[in-house]
Amino acid sequence: MNSRPPPAPNNSLSMRLGLTVSLMGAALVLLLATLAYLALNHELDNLARKGLESKLEQIQHSLTSDLKSSDLAARPHSLLDLVMGHDNLQLSILGNDPRAEPLLNVGGSDQQPLPEALRATAADGYFDWRDSRGEQLLSASRQMNLRNGEQVQVVLSLDRSNDQALLSAYLRSTVIALPLLLLLIGIGAWWLVQRGLLPLQQFTRVAAKVTTQDLTHRLNLDKLPRELAELGQGINVMLHRLDGGVQRLSQFSDDLAHELRSPISNLMGKAQVTLSRERPPEEYKGVLEASIEELERVTRIVADMLFLAQVSQPASQARFTRVSLGEEARRVMDLFALSAEDKQLELQLRGDAWVLGDRLMIQRAISNLLSNAIRHSPPRGRVSLRVEHQLQNVSLSVSNPGPGIADCHLPHLFERFYRVDSSRTRAEGGTGLGLAIVRSIMSLHQGRAEASSVVDELTEFCLVFPKLDPALHDS
Repeated sequence: MNSRPPPAPNNSLSMRLGLTVSLMGAALVLLLATLAYLALNHELDNLARKGLESKLEQIQHSLTSDLKSSDLAARPHSLLDLVMGHDNLQLSILGNDPRAEPLLNVGGSDQQPLPEALRATAADGYFDWRDSRGEQLLSASRQMNLRNGEQVQVVLSLDRSNDQALLSAYLRSTVIALPLLLLLIGIGAWWLVQRGLLPLQQFTRVAAKVTTQDLTHRLNLDKLPRELAELGQGINVMLHRLDGGVQRLSQFSDDLAHELRSPISNLMGKAQVTLSRERPPEEYKGVLEASIEELERVTRIVADMLFLAQVSQPASQARFTRVSLGEEARRVMDLFALSAEDKQLELQLRGDAWVLGDRLMIQRAISNLLSNAIRHSPPRGRVSLRVEHQLQNVSLSVSNPGPGIADCHLPHLFERFYRVDSSRTRAEGGTGLGLAIVRSIMSLHQGRAEASSVVDELTEFCLVFPKLDPALHDS
């Protein structure tokens, strides 16, 4: 026989959640680091432009109030004062011919020639360029008028190597700190996930304790998170249903064994006694006839059990149609007419109503109730069947006079194999499953079965059906 290898274990939930949170945290950190770099670069650029703009305004004031083109080289003291102490600033003033040497070129620790593109343009604006050393520079160009009205081009350049060094330092520190930060995020995510999944251990403990012999364990919902509390409530309800089902099944098995033990014991006893010595043929015939009666009883029990199993299936397997309760009750009354006549009983039917259901099952339920009513009615009495319309339901009741049923028995009448008077019921051939079948049929029809009784007066059983939808009623 070929044996399949066991499936490989999946990654733990905590591991998957931890990795997911870690990856999301890493992506968020990278996004924030990128946004911070872009914001820092943008802010440095704004500061550089504002600084150049402020200096240009001061230069323009000096040019328009004090200097002419001939004074630029002879006494540029006011302009030198503006750029002195700023090693990263370089001031160039160009005349009408941009290809000629600048009228003034001061400032900067290492003066760099302006690029041809910047010299050739006469437009105001900002220009980013690199010098011969590869350093980043930002130049602000502006057309200005001297005191005598002559127009010159003023180019103020800012060496941004300090800004680039700051950005490079930020990148280096980010690259160094990022692995450590990601490690901390991973450890923190794993710890949080482990802590968050701690309540699930209670599920594991309860599941390990649950067996078919012990379904009493339940989850404590007091300290569970809301999401797990809903799941725990569902599991507790499921365990409660399973516990009830197993208990009913166990009780049913005990009752079934008890019910079948009597006829089987009778059959075995009669057979053993009969075979203990030679007997005349008439005695053998009598024993066989008695055995047939017991076997018929066993057959009825088995048939009722099979019917109970059938009606316990989902309602989708039943073919529901419109059924007239009055018509079905009348058919059942015709079947029991001879039994009622033997006891001189009067069968009376009043009312009618339409319901949605299975016709044969409804007949079976009415038959079981009417059979019980005839069996327990005194001679020359009246058995009444009444169909009534209620606010949300339709009911069919079967009532009969008689000894009645004590209140202590009423809650158990529809249980399997339950008998108010077991000896009398067995003698009359009952199986103890008739009312249980009635309850199962009504449950299948989304209805219910009820019983009420007054001792020594009247006993009434009632089948309550949901009212038929008017749309179906008219179709």
